[in-house]
Amino acid sequence: MEENFTTKDKLVNTYGFTEADFNQINQHGIDLIKIEAELAIFQTGIPKMYLVRPAKIDDGILKLSENEFKSKSAFFDQKKSTLKLKKFVPASGAASRMFKFLNEFLNDFDHENETINAYINRKKDKNLPTFLAGIEKFPFFEEVKSKVKSLVPDYYSLESHEKSYHFIKTMLSSDYYDFANKPKGVLDFHKYQSHIATPVEEHLNECAFYATSNGVSHLHFTVSENHEALFREIVNNVKEKVENRTETTLNVNYSYQHKSTDTIAVDFKNQPFRNEKGQLVFRPGGHGALINNLNSLDADVIFIKNIDNVIQNHIKEITLYKKGLAGILLEFQEEIFAILNAIEKQEFLENEVETVVDFMKSKLNIKVRDDFQKFTFEHKIEFIKTKLNRPIRVCGMVKNEGEPGGGPFWVRNAKGNLSLQIVESSQVDTNDFVQNEILSKATHFNPVDLVCATKDYHGNKFDLTQFVDHSSGFIVHKNNKGKELKGYELPGLWNGAMAKWITVFVEVPLVTFNPVKTVNDLLKPAHQPQYEN
Repeated sequence: MEENFTTKDKLVNTYGFTEADFNQINQHGIDLIKIEAELAIFQTGIPKMYLVRPAKIDDGILKLSENEFKSKSAFFDQKKSTLKLKKFVPASGAASRMFKFLNEFLNDFDHENETINAYINRKKDKNLPTFLAGIEKFPFFEEVKSKVKSLVPDYYSLESHEKSYHFIKTMLSSDYYDFANKPKGVLDFHKYQSHIATPVEEHLNECAFYATSNGVSHLHFTVSENHEALFREIVNNVKEKVENRTETTLNVNYSYQHKSTDTIAVDFKNQPFRNEKGQLVFRPGGHGALINNLNSLDADVIFIKNIDNVIQNHIKEITLYKKGLAGILLEFQEEIFAILNAIEKQEFLENEVETVVDFMKSKLNIKVRDDFQKFTFEHKIEFIKTKLNRPIRVCGMVKNEGEPGGGPFWVRNAKGNLSLQIVESSQVDTNDFVQNEILSKATHFNPVDLVCATKDYHGNKFDLTQFVDHSSGFIVHKNNKGKELKGYELPGLWNGAMAKWITVFVEVPLVTFNPVKTVNDLLKPAHQPQYEN
């Protein structure tokens, strides 16, 4: 109570908080100490990550042959009947970025006085021509076109650029399809001979292929509260069909990003930002907040994949590599548990230390202190136990093809410890020549393709919040009704939120990575029908 009083007192004296502010904070379910810590972060700033070198094949990234992947996949299949499997899909974000260039077109196109070609030339827009050239290949084309015909009486007499304008307008209008404001998961992504599938359906299908144990598959979506009904409607419509086709019982559940993980916004003087009513402004804490959702799941193996990374073709290849990653996870976990059990039973011998340390360094990428050999046997055991008794993540990594986003690096923290981390470019001081050079030499990219184990060697769930690097969040610049503000985003789910996990990176082929960042990505072969198959 004394600590809370001190914190409250400081917030009043330093930032001018009122009783109305404290009531608002309380309604959000946010701890005052958390508010104080976030305000301090804005004052001091967030230190950039210190890159030592990119992780590469045989230096932080494991490379397996296809036969080795088949062997690991078979090992997973052999073990899975005793395990509860779950797939975790963050799916709360809206599709606004997916349609950004089309919204910009509607806002800036002078419909009365220019053609679409004139707009493209004026704006040097490279995305719109691609969209228009492939417009008939989009899975939603027929439905939107039909709606446009019903809305525009003289449709058949219009020139093609006029038809295109009305198509885009109808597609994004809040009165009709409102695609940019809906979550990606509920949009039409893939056209089959019999139906059109959303990412939700594709994830159900994938889940049945590789996250099934004893005929049962568990799938968890994180959704925004106001869109949950859309997800439930799709699941209700397609679940039985997928179950019959895959001979699997599918259990689907949902969670929201907790409001208590929202973060306080500040102005450019680092004082609490207030809206036109004088109230504090809170923003969602970013996908790092989902570590709490992940923490609440009860499963032995958890597959994590983004909502937009689904594929229309090659499901057997996807399945092989996902199961292969899970097999690697289980093999390492067995070795780790055997060591920890031996330590607990006092059966661990001094002459085994060197073998275990070699395993930690060569297989688990755990760096051991230079003076480790000077430790007493008891001290060595304590060090081994501390390093091994942690959640484990095996992360697929694809060769870098110029996609924006994070990548695998060896990083040194403020204490001088070296570890493998997934780092976003925004976390790096790109004004530093050396750091920028290291960043540019990354050979691999993070496709968000994780398999995780979140229980200890006794079968108890780890408290995942204890393995977060709280110094690795993000300060972002945003806009609130025309006013600039600064926001704080929590350490990313697969970045700082998992910084203290045992981490293994494995190269996986590009066929496993098929994100839909813009609507034009739906024109790529991975998202187009191959009826002959």
